[in-house]
Parts: sequence; C-alpha cells; structure tokens
Amino acid sequence: MKKTVILGALTIAGLSAGAAAAATLDDVKARGKLNCGVTTGLVGFAAPDANGEWQGFDVGVCRAVAAAVLGDPTAVEFVPTTGKTRFTALASGEIDLLARNTTWTFSRDVDLKFEFVGVNYYDGQGFMVPKSLGVTSAKELDGATVCIQTGTTTELNLADFFRVNNISYEPVPIETNAEAQPLYLEGACDVYTTDASGLAATRAAFETPSEHVILPEIISKEPLGPLVRHGDSEWGDIARWTLNALIAAEEYGVTSANIAELANGTDNPEINRLLGTEGTLGEMLGLDAEWAKRAIMAGGNYGELFEKNIGENTPIGLSRGLNAQWTEGGLLYSPPFR
Repeated sequence: MKKTVILGALTIAGLSAGAAAAATLDDVKARGKLNCGVTTGLVGFAAPDANGEWQGFDVGVCRAVAAAVLGDPTAVEFVPTTGKTRFTALASGEIDLLARNTTWTFSRDVDLKFEFVGVNYYDGQGFMVPKSLGVTSAKELDGATVCIQTGTTTELNLADFFRVNNISYEPVPIETNAEAQPLYLEGACDVYTTDASGLAATRAAFETPSEHVILPEIISKEPLGPLVRHGDSEWGDIARWTLNALIAAEEYGVTSANIAELANGTDNPEINRLLGTEGTLGEMLGLDAEWAKRAIMAGGNYGELFEKNIGENTPIGLSRGLNAQWTEGGLLYSPPFR
C-alpha cells in the first residue's frame, strides 16, 4: 500500500514538473514574442540605435533564442532592466530570459532560484580614471570617490579590494551606466568601476576616449551569461543549447555566409547534427530540426557576434582573450551536439 502511495505521489510530481517545464515555452509561443531583459543601455552589448532598434552582443543572444523558438529574430520585446530590477523582472515572469551582463554567482544560482544557462563573456572587474589624475594602479586610489552601480557584484568586490589593500574610498551609488557617465565626466567621482568590458564600452561613448585610462588591475572573476528561472528545465535547455549552438558554429566553421550551403548536408556529422540534417536534436528540445540553423542565421555565430559588436575593429575594441575558442587558447567551449 505504501509503495502504491509513493508511486502515485511520484507520478503526480512528475506530471507537475512536466507541466511547469513547458510553461515558458508555451507562453512564448502563445504570445508570439520573446520578452528578453537587457541593460538600460550599454553600447556594444545592448542599446537602441538611432532608429530605436536594439543592437549589441547580448541582444544577439535574445534574437537567436527568438529565431530558434519562433522562427523570427525580430520577435523580441526588449525590456530594459537595472542592477536592482533585473532579478525581480525575471522572477515575476515579466521577462522570459535575462541577457544582461549578469555575473553567475552561487547565491544568484541557488538562493535567488535562477539558472544560468552558460557564459557568453568571461570578464573581470576593473577601474577607469581620467588620465589627468595621474594614477597608474588601483592601489593608488586611497581616498577616492568611486561611482558604482548598486545591486551588483561590483559593490562587494570593491569593498573587498580596498579592505585587503588597507585603503579607503567613498562610494557614489548609481543605478545605471547612463547615470554613471555624466557623474564621472563631471568629476562627481574620481573612479568608475564595473566589468572591464563595460568600462571599454563606456569609454568608447565618450567624446574623447583617449583622456581616460582603464587601470591594469582586474580584481574579480565575472562570468557573464544569460539566465532563466528555476523549475523550467525545458526552457532552460532551449536557452542553453541556443547559446551553445552559436559557440559550436564558430568552432565548426559555420558562418552566416556559408550556413545555407552547409545546411544541405556535409561530410561532418557534428555540423549535420547541429544544422538538423542528421539526428533528432530539435525534437528532443520540443522544436523543429532547423532551430539551431535559424539561431545562427539571426546574427551569425559567436565569433561574428563578437567581432560585429565589441571586437577589436569596433569602438569598444575588445580582444577575444579568454573568450577565444578553446582551440585558440581561450575558455570558449560547447558540449558535443550528439
């Protein structure tokens, strides 16, 4: 009798879990668009252009997921979020996916009940100062006023760094990057600290970027990546493997220029499985066979997205560094598509 009751309970739990898992996917399909949380504006990563169209590296992840699920990379409602509002927006269901330079940490994963689906940028916290300040190291910042975004890991990292080096600082709390820029330029703070990629993007937007220096110290590990809510494994799998598809495509040499030809079939079974000409990977995700092909076509593979939005030939000017493919000495690596 007890065994029957236990099995019955497990069956009910399994059915409930299955219903929950399909919830976000069903909602997105029924709505006909993906609600994607992004930053309020960080050039190169997520910001509206002159025509009001959102562009950027993180925006590319949103569009890839929309293409995979809905067949349309433009079927996205971009929801600007701050360091304080981003987690509430995701937890409440206002957004389906958060793709906003957010650091993967233990407490965010476990205590806040979110699921990071991967890393799309390996970063670290840095410091930017006016060149006129004459500072060459963050250890020379004793007594400095520091602009820092609230609700971010940078607050804790900053406190740790100054404490370890036995120096003091005066925080100038800000909520968004847009708020920080004028304060920093007007001299309301001596220093701006955030992820080094964010500093590069911020400096690129200045009228005279050369008058500002990003100091050499990187004081933390900041693995940035998209995240979804706990308890929705099917949706998490879709977001995770869409990101992996962009990463794997670069490794396999699948680009926006050659994908149409490769989708006809190749001698490489990994490419064939990725593009849906072999196997049933799409069916396993609850999608069709060409989900990954559409995701890649939305904006190109990982390398194309990087170079177009934040690479060395853009005003942001970031080198691949840790974000190079594992075959090129970086950390970028997708699990096998099989």
